[in-house]
Amino acid sequence: MDGVIAFFTDPANWTGDTGIPHRLFEHLYISGSSILLALLVAVPIGLYIGHTNRGSSIAINLANIGRAIPSYAMMVIPLPLTLTLAPILGYDTGFGLTFLPIFIAMTFLAIPPLLVQTYAGLRSVDRDLVEAGRGMGMSERQILGRIEIPLASSILVGGLRTATLQVIATATIGAILGGGGLGRLIFDGMLQGVVGYPSLFAGAILVSALAIGVDLILAWVQRRLTPRALRTPRRGSASSPASVVGPDIASPATGGTA
Repeated sequence: MDGVIAFFTDPANWTGDTGIPHRLFEHLYISGSSILLALLVAVPIGLYIGHTNRGSSIAINLANIGRAIPSYAMMVIPLPLTLTLAPILGYDTGFGLTFLPIFIAMTFLAIPPLLVQTYAGLRSVDRDLVEAGRGMGMSERQILGRIEIPLASSILVGGLRTATLQVIATATIGAILGGGGLGRLIFDGMLQGVVGYPSLFAGAILVSALAIGVDLILAWVQRRLTPRALRTPRRGSASSPASVVGPDIASPATGGTA
């Protein structure tokens, strides 16, 4: 423990390209960019199959197959391709060795929970509310944006939380391929043997703290985005989800909006 405290209090570990701030930035960059691309891929597909229920079995099965592939194998599989394309596309060979394979692997890791939870969230919406929206003359886009997504927002953010935690935790093994991030502290500590234990433990603590901190932020976001009617009733509250959701799907004559 004294070695870990000494590691954190050493000014040399807080400056330069090998310092904690720089490693934290690298970890956030690779995790954030992977999750962003996964969102752009998984959420539109999940919204489509969740709203229409078309092709759901194929999409979910493909997502589950992706979960079965180990993350390290997913990093190594595209490695020959990324290195081969480096001179053709003009990017640095090191970029194809240390960033692209990790980025691809983390993106594939994040897609399944985002896709499955988006689909599950939309399918969890009461079909009577959807049919009521259609009966009011709402378009399918309006039903999706005004009924299904708001009511499913808690489950959608839950999928984002799961994907984010998986990526933050798994991105540490990218250091094996020479990538950056907090995993470098762990991997470099392992290479140094006993004298590297402070770096190893400090890296593990930082990754855990980062995952917990991000999860707490997303939990707050999930709470804020959850419709008031679907939140856990507070003590002394007599309102029920039905009593609050009901007026939202009111008829045009009452002035209600979906």
